[in-house]
Amino acid sequence: MEVQTRVDGFPTHRIGRYRVRAGRAFPYGAVTVPGGVNFSVYSDRATSMRLVLFENGSAEPTGELEFPEEFRVGSVYAMTVFGLDLETLRYGFRADGPFDPARGDRFDAERILLDPHARGVSGRDQWGREPDWEDPYPYRAQVVNDDFDWGDDTPLQLPYESLVIYETHVRGFTRHPSSGVSAPGTYAGLREKIPYLQQLGVNCVELLPVFEFDEFDNPRTDPATGRRLHNYWGYNTVSFFAPKAGYAATGPLGMQADEFKTLVKALHRAGIEVILDVVFNHTAEGNEHGPTLSFRGLDNATYYMLTPQGEYFNFSGTGNTVNCNHPVVRDFVLNCLRYWVSEYHIDGFRFDLAAILDRDTDGTPLPNPPLLQQLAFDPVLRHTKLIAEAWDAGGLYQVGHFPNYGRWSEWNGKFRDVVRRFTKGEPGLVGELATRMAGSPDLYEGRSSTASINFITAHDGFTLNDLVSYNDKHNEANGEGNNDGANDNHSWNCGVEGPTDSPHIRELRLRQMKNMLLILLTSQGVPMLLAGDEVGRTQQGNNNTYCQDNELSWFDWSLVETNAELLEFTRGLIAFRHAHPVLRSAEHPRGHLVPSGFPDVSWHGTRAWEPDWAHHVRVLAMLRGGRGLKRGQVADDHVYVAVNAHWEAHDLELPSLPPGESWHLFTDTGATAPHGLHRPGAEPTLEHPGRYRLGPHSAVILVGRPPADAAGQGCACARPDRQPARST
Repeated sequence: MEVQTRVDGFPTHRIGRYRVRAGRAFPYGAVTVPGGVNFSVYSDRATSMRLVLFENGSAEPTGELEFPEEFRVGSVYAMTVFGLDLETLRYGFRADGPFDPARGDRFDAERILLDPHARGVSGRDQWGREPDWEDPYPYRAQVVNDDFDWGDDTPLQLPYESLVIYETHVRGFTRHPSSGVSAPGTYAGLREKIPYLQQLGVNCVELLPVFEFDEFDNPRTDPATGRRLHNYWGYNTVSFFAPKAGYAATGPLGMQADEFKTLVKALHRAGIEVILDVVFNHTAEGNEHGPTLSFRGLDNATYYMLTPQGEYFNFSGTGNTVNCNHPVVRDFVLNCLRYWVSEYHIDGFRFDLAAILDRDTDGTPLPNPPLLQQLAFDPVLRHTKLIAEAWDAGGLYQVGHFPNYGRWSEWNGKFRDVVRRFTKGEPGLVGELATRMAGSPDLYEGRSSTASINFITAHDGFTLNDLVSYNDKHNEANGEGNNDGANDNHSWNCGVEGPTDSPHIRELRLRQMKNMLLILLTSQGVPMLLAGDEVGRTQQGNNNTYCQDNELSWFDWSLVETNAELLEFTRGLIAFRHAHPVLRSAEHPRGHLVPSGFPDVSWHGTRAWEPDWAHHVRVLAMLRGGRGLKRGQVADDHVYVAVNAHWEAHDLELPSLPPGESWHLFTDTGATAPHGLHRPGAEPTLEHPGRYRLGPHSAVILVGRPPADAAGQGCACARPDRQPARST
């Protein structure tokens, strides 16, 4: 039987020693085809384009191939080159054209440019290794074979309402010497910590940027030590299709894509989704004084928002703003996300400074932004989670009214602020706290309550420990005179700034951390934890550790034992949330009666059924009626949550339960371990069922159910405790 050979498998031209033919315009980037590699790159205003070929490790190009005019289709240059060695191949482009900044053109044929669609990038294969500053092409595009064996793995598609998100940094999670992993600070190292994540109970990790970035993009040093500071967080993307090689143990071998895919596959096997923090609002090229790496040299006027004078709009606060709603750039963003979902099985994306995606090409907010709409309805992204940081550095704040098309969720900064302020004891907040705990229906009316991503801390700001240990930021180590970072932290040091040996203050701080975690994990919406908060990680009062690649930012694993009580408390709260669907409804509670006779949500003060919204009041109780949820299809216990931000104790009158049911104590943050936390389903009954004395700066969770449900009761945090829980 004769095998037919494809016609497009033969060259038609020769350029120098290379055999070539006209390529295919799509897909962009470099992809393998029979016998060769197809290169495709867009530039609307370039007058000519050259493909520059390197061998890995070689300082000088091995060849430069100018695209013949007949290889250009519209504004796309496409060429297939045959006989290349994919293992050693590295490539870039030279784009020639006008240099006229006033018109937006900044072409420079002397510069070798990184392919915007490069699937892999070499040249910075090991984190923190000093690069060759004289190298004219420091980031080198490489061809990646998408031949990873995924087996039967697919994105998990967990219901939004079931998520407990854990925000972490790939390097920082295991870089500390105490991590005990074989490859600290890498994708492989994070994979070794999956059992810890499972035991904690989280089912979704949100990773700070993993797209290729430059950790050396920071000119500052620590004024105290003289040590060079890095761009540790990675919010300065160099390449949007390539995983960070410096995060891979196999980066020097060019295997970063496979190592990251192995991590995703292992997380999925453990039932944990993967959300990527993505940065489409700006790039590492900065303003006109920044480096020309890729977009600026290929088509500056297309990729960036420019003033009529050709200067860069700076709605990102970092020098440039990506022109997201330009049709070409819109297509770039869409194809990028499709690639990560299809090739890396990513479950969702959190968009940094997402309000920029809402701006027109001149920066004006759009009533119906095409990019956001396109992402919401794209068939490949149909089941992908989309989360917006609904503000930007230009003052556009859209929490509660981000264009959502029924698909977008938002980081709820208002939840963060009110929980911080209430817990520290500010007056006049019980009403707003109730609204936030109920899923912020004032912000998300007409949308699912899962539109609210509830958080108290994130990578940007104080850790939970620092929130109760510092009144002011202490960012001197960042080399900016303590002028960087937010000033409105809504924190309280509990009486002493920073570390203290006072048992009273240490106990109060622990209680305050528990109080905030309790509010977070019993509120409707989707909770997000910052990695390390469950063990009291500190950044010594630094609320902007973007540049701190050291113990200030790394997860100190010795805290797992040192702060075991807080860790067990967090595990218990997460388990409690998973055990009670009444806390995880996607529908906003309306105060309607459920079959038990209780409303789906009701509010109480020191007296049952009588919430006190007065300005001076600092006590709030919430009751979630649990019997017969979702029209009787789901049964759950009643859950009563009371929080006291007052410095005095209060006696609470408890709502009367239906006949045959009684109140059981799950946790009281004012109780000492091991009596402060019990296993879900094994909570002891209250000794005095009609009332409960809630201590100062404390919170309590009670469960209403028949006493028989409590058979075999015991304490989840240590030894069994079969004595009735004391309520007065």
